[in-house]
Amino acid sequence: MSLLSNYGTGLIEAGCDEAGRGCLSGSVFAAAVILPVDYKNDWLNDSKKLTAHQREKLRIEIMNDAVAWSVASCSHSEIDAINILKASWLAMSRAVSGLKITPEWLLIDGNRFKTELAIPFTCIVKGDGKLMSIAAASILAKTFRDDYMLQLHHEFPQYGWDRNKGYPTEEHYKAIELYGITPYHRLTFNLNHQLKLF
Repeated sequence: MSLLSNYGTGLIEAGCDEAGRGCLSGSVFAAAVILPVDYKNDWLNDSKKLTAHQREKLRIEIMNDAVAWSVASCSHSEIDAINILKASWLAMSRAVSGLKITPEWLLIDGNRFKTELAIPFTCIVKGDGKLMSIAAASILAKTFRDDYMLQLHHEFPQYGWDRNKGYPTEEHYKAIELYGITPYHRLTFNLNHQLKLF
């Protein structure tokens, strides 16, 4: 089933989503995307359901086709200071503020959102699998964050961030046990997970 091109408000809609919320290290990224009215792209979908190659191809198409797009982030230290949920909301607010066109309505992936922006919004659970603008935002947030984690990987290659992107994998936890934490780890997250050794 193809995604809907818009939510139907009749206003300028910006889809918003984040990436990296469940990671042990690195910033959380968010994107906001305004697509043309009645935009069509049969390949657009939730970024988690796409291959890396498909995401990269779609990233170029989104950046070329969108009326406006923006990507922003909240650092690991901001996450530790305000918690990951508030940091995700803040990153999305920053992405919206970075748009070259001010949207009249925000479409947020998820069930909750708080912002100081004076723009009405609708929260849509699993919105990245329902609306093209949110799916586009999920792809931009994911690909930009993956690029960022690859840069960090070159600085700390022993953690496998080129593969796990900072998520809590067995490989990542074992590296923490062996080498300790880096300046990019989120100190308020469970970094001392007891692994089951197979």
